[in-house]
Amino acid sequence: MSEGALAGIRVLDFSAMIAGPYCASLLAGAGAEVIKLEPPEGDYMRSREPIKDGVGLYFAVINAGKHSVALDLKNPGAVALVRELAAKSDVVLENFRPGVMQRLGFDAPALRAANPGLVYCSISGYGQGGTHAALPAYAPIVQAASGYDLANLGYQSGIERPLNTGIFAADYLTGVHAFGAICAALVRRARTGRGDTIDCALMDAMLGMLGYEVAEAQAPVMKQRPLYQATRAMDGFVVLAPVTQANFEAMARAAGHAEWIGDARFASAQARLANWSALMDELDRWAADKSAAQCESAMAAGGVPCGRYRTVREVMDSPYAAERGLFPEARAGMASFRVPNPPYKMEGAGARPRVPLLGEDGPAVLQRVLGRSPEEIARLEREGVLWRAK
Repeated sequence: MSEGALAGIRVLDFSAMIAGPYCASLLAGAGAEVIKLEPPEGDYMRSREPIKDGVGLYFAVINAGKHSVALDLKNPGAVALVRELAAKSDVVLENFRPGVMQRLGFDAPALRAANPGLVYCSISGYGQGGTHAALPAYAPIVQAASGYDLANLGYQSGIERPLNTGIFAADYLTGVHAFGAICAALVRRARTGRGDTIDCALMDAMLGMLGYEVAEAQAPVMKQRPLYQATRAMDGFVVLAPVTQANFEAMARAAGHAEWIGDARFASAQARLANWSALMDELDRWAADKSAAQCESAMAAGGVPCGRYRTVREVMDSPYAAERGLFPEARAGMASFRVPNPPYKMEGAGARPRVPLLGEDGPAVLQRVLGRSPEEIARLEREGVLWRAK
């Protein structure tokens, strides 16, 4: 693999759980050197299931390509090492609750005093200041508080309670925004030499993706817009998107029901909107004696936007994933598994196939970055400053 766009950029990553680590994984995928700082017990995600050959795969898929350094920050020697690493880094990333980094002495002003060009990014639930900053926040909490869950409930039929969630959209979305902001700050630093302080909030990220809902809250629409819903086939579901008139007419022909085109209920966009449920019922009747694959194939042949509902495992094993190289193999200890590549293609970008064991890279990082001798490193380990998984 050729060098990525961020080759030569060093990231000191204090973050844990999902949002910060995902941002850092995107930086690593673009070629940055990411030094993940962990406590002696490791990132909490290391012990989360699923587990394979002793390796937490949930941790692995969002931490591939990083270097793990485990330090006990209760020890003054560890604090000094962190300051030295920050002085030799381009980016610091953290997602503690606001105020924690300041108490540790690692806030932006403190670290930038020795490194004026440092790009310092903080991820939190509600931002670094204001009346909400101290509130504890996890993705499901913010997804509820942002309006997202009730907006989604409003699109359901026959459901009175907000939907259960196990997908932490707020974390991943905020990680993407933080990645973009860090890259933008690095571009400005290249022009001006000036560092930057970035404040990314999960709440802001969720509100930023509710474009229609923000508009509709200010100018309420009396009639509901068309909803994309599942069409039931014999063995599963497909979703179709007859957005334009051309899409609709192509869908009618692909379904073998060209008469829908002249049906007064469906002949225009306004008529289809008024009779949307009737159109969805027609699609259910069409698909009832076909497999989901047959439905998808028929619509694809007609140039109609259509997708079959698949499991994640099916997509991972699909020709599409293979053609795009989406899931390269990675290793951690004796375990091998697949991790996602960055969701974009460019020269030198791609998942780095190694997942570090806890503290595995501490000695090498201290020797390479800080010039510590093997004897000094051994002393730091004896004194409980530097840790490694045994």
